[in-house]
Amino acid sequence: MDHWFWFSLPDFAYSFLSVVLEGVPFILMGVALSGLIDVFLPPRILARVLPRNAAAGILLGGVLGAVLPMCECGIVVVIRRLLQKGLPLSNAMAYMLAAPVVNPIVAFSTFSAFRGQGPLEMMLCRIALSFVVAVIMASIVYFLQRSFVLRPDLVTVAAAEDHHDHRGPKEKTAAAVRSATKDFLDVTVYFVLGAAVATLFNTSVNQQVIMPLAEDRALAVGGMMALASLLSLCSTSDAFVAATFTAFPSASKLAFMVFGPVVDLKLIFIYGLVFRKRFIVFLVAGLILLVFGLCTILPIPNFRG
Repeated sequence: MDHWFWFSLPDFAYSFLSVVLEGVPFILMGVALSGLIDVFLPPRILARVLPRNAAAGILLGGVLGAVLPMCECGIVVVIRRLLQKGLPLSNAMAYMLAAPVVNPIVAFSTFSAFRGQGPLEMMLCRIALSFVVAVIMASIVYFLQRSFVLRPDLVTVAAAEDHHDHRGPKEKTAAAVRSATKDFLDVTVYFVLGAAVATLFNTSVNQQVIMPLAEDRALAVGGMMALASLLSLCSTSDAFVAATFTAFPSASKLAFMVFGPVVDLKLIFIYGLVFRKRFIVFLVAGLILLVFGLCTILPIPNFRG
């Protein structure tokens, strides 16, 4: 057997269960919020609170995670429900890409993970880069047709939903639970498939293979982006893994923490709940170019202390 690859069933099972148990609570949070949105948020309310200006809507979507934090494991199902309620596609894209990082929970975990390695600088750079990437990508999506981006069942917003609901609190709560249960079953299938693929890499490939990449900034950034995608870590904990790569430049660790929460193996599967396959390819390619370009071109120093 080659020295860079091996397979251990106990290691795979332990790591797989760890990924699943880490992600399921956030999926539950996401589907619970999705169920509440489905039943208690009339489309007319959403229309009133959203800015009419597209640029303002995208910026609002980018900062919404600060008030409504959501892990990447649960964000897609929330976005699907918001799109069904009439949230503009570009606003939804900005929120989907920014919320897993631009929130106080991830800010605190990043600061804690990088103690001794410029914690404040790494935290601020991570949030700023994630916000910029989300806004740029959402701005591009603004000019795309919904039929190119979304699955057929999401292309048209059902106007019939916007009527006065005469159900009482008990009926509405029961409807929210039914809606959340359906969403949970939908997203869990994709999540488990993605987690299994990510775990296979994480437990079977010798991680020392990537260490020689640290000597070149472009290779380091690309290598850490690929690693983030394959490991499929949660955005609330990935900083602790990134911080262990002390030999790598700060730019590559930022790429790891910005790219992973928006493109990893489990997310690519989960994106299929909302987006067409051709758009998923477009989205992944665009995010690769954006994150790689920003982290290699911007003068990001190696933060210390």
